[in-house]
Parts: sequence; C-alpha cells; structure tokens
Amino acid sequence: MSAPPFAWTSGEIHADVVLLVGIVALIYAVAWRRGPRATLRRPALFMAALLVLLGALNGPLHDLSDYYLFSAHMVQHLLLTLVVPPLLLAGTPRLMADALVRCLERVRVLGALVRAATRPVPALTLYAAALIGWHLPGPYGAALEHHRLHVVEHLALMATALVAWWPVLSPSVRLPRLHYGTQILYLFAFGIPMTVVAAMITGAEHTLYPFYAAAPRLFELTPLADQRLGGLIMWVPAGLIPLVAFTIVFFRWVSVEAEEEDSGPRATSAMMIDP
Repeated sequence: MSAPPFAWTSGEIHADVVLLVGIVALIYAVAWRRGPRATLRRPALFMAALLVLLGALNGPLHDLSDYYLFSAHMVQHLLLTLVVPPLLLAGTPRLMADALVRCLERVRVLGALVRAATRPVPALTLYAAALIGWHLPGPYGAALEHHRLHVVEHLALMATALVAWWPVLSPSVRLPRLHYGTQILYLFAFGIPMTVVAAMITGAEHTLYPFYAAAPRLFELTPLADQRLGGLIMWVPAGLIPLVAFTIVFFRWVSVEAEEEDSGPRATSAMMIDP
C-alpha cells in the first residue's frame, strides 16, 4: 500500500472498524443491562478496550503505521496485544463469559478446541507463533501490501493475545484462570515471545522490511533508525507490562492468603462459642 495523498495528521476514520466496535459495544450493553449490575468498573474497562482499539486502527496512528513508520506500527501492535485483550477480559462479567463459553461448547469440536487453547502451554505457544510469524519479513511485508491480509494479521495477533492472557485474567468459571502461584510462573514466560521478536528487530544490521525503506521519511528517521526504535518500543513494554501484571497477581495472592489466615481463627472461635 502506497502512502495516501493526504497527510498522516488528517485523522482518517475507517467506517468498518467503527461499525464493528459499535456492534460489540451494543451487544455488551444489552447483555450488561440484562444481568446483575454491581459496579461500573467492568463496563469502564471493556469500553476502554474498545476506545483503545478505535485509536489504534483509526486516525494518525493507523496512517503512520500503514504508510510511513515501522516504529508506529509496533506501537499499534503493542496496543492490540498488551492493552486491548487484558482490558477486554478484565471488563467481561463472569456470567457473560460463562454464557459465551457454553455457546461454544454446544459445538463439541469447537468447545474442545477452546478448552485446549486456553491452557497455559498451548495459549503461550499460539501467541508466540503468531507474534514471531507475523513479524518475519515475508509475512509482514505481504500484510502491508495486501489490506485483507493485514486485517487477518491484526485479528490473529489480537485473538492469540486474548488466549494468552486467559490463564491470568479469565472471567469464566467454566474455563478458570490459574492459581495465583502458577500465574506468577506463567507471567515470567509471557514476555519471552515479544522479547525474541524485539531482539531480532533491534539487532538487525540492515532493514528487514523493504516497504518502510521505500516509505516517505518523517521526523528525520532513517529506515534503520526507525526499525531499531520499533524494536526498542516492543522490547521495553514486553518486559514492563508482564512485570506490572506479576506485581498485581502477587499482592492479590498475599491478600487472599491473609484473608484465609484470618478466617481460620474466627471459625475456630465461632465453633467454641456455639458448638
């Protein structure tokens, strides 16, 4: 795809993305109104995910990614894999998630595939395969040249990232998240695939993606400098975001353990008072 005749600051809006996000938001709103409503925390997180998705696939970031800068494209991929999926999972109520899982399980093969894919090793393997595979020069360049393939790339990255976040953030009782201790071990491995991709890109001595080498230059960035900046943009969040998740999981684990220890003496006292 060649650069469009307008500037990247024009803020082009893609109607298909807006329509899809609007449909998802409407379905969520209807389901939320029909179910038990406690606080607005989950809807806020879910809608934040949709807003990030709109920002990633529309406007200046989209145009910079698709026509000018590899580094901007890496920002877009980070949003699609490390921001949107965890926000979607954190914003989905348990009853809504369980209803969706039950619908999938009605088709036996599909239910079995979903159950297998959301286990830790397959989930991380699928995510790593998609992340590494789509950032190889061949598939990456083909996606930039063909819009439909580019859509497939983004869907694959988001879907596998959603699966990869599932063992830590699952909202479903039918496909539950891991125990806190196992979550911590899992999060140690979570950042490895993106770190591998970032190291490959940052350490390259030549431009890996001819599309960006031929693209109009912005901000006085050479193609190689732009590529290395993109690698660093991937590298740092690939370590920081799992670390943030690790810290949250750790303190939740400590809190649960403390509550269980406190409940033990209370239960013993109650039994002594009222045997």
